[in-house]
Amino acid sequence: MDWKLFATTFGAIFLAELGDKTQLATLSLAAGGSSRWVVFAGSALALVATSAVAVVFGDAIARVIPPHWIQRGAGVLFLVMGVVFLLGAQKTAG
Repeated sequence: MDWKLFATTFGAIFLAELGDKTQLATLSLAAGGSSRWVVFAGSALALVATSAVAVVFGDAIARVIPPHWIQRGAGVLFLVMGVVFLLGAQKTAG
């Protein structure tokens, strides 16, 4: 097992999910529900299912497009999204 890849994946997903709408929805469901374990199981299964979809599609795409191009494209997309969000925040604030 590639422990470095495991730790990197865990850290990236854990940090990305902190405070996002999924976590806030889970918090809301746990606060209002009678069974917190059911909320935990449902939210954990949903995250596993969405991760499985991403892994399957990522593997399929990697068979057609070389992984380094996928990584470069993802990097460019994140940069573009960051600029768009920053410009949108400036319009809202100003």
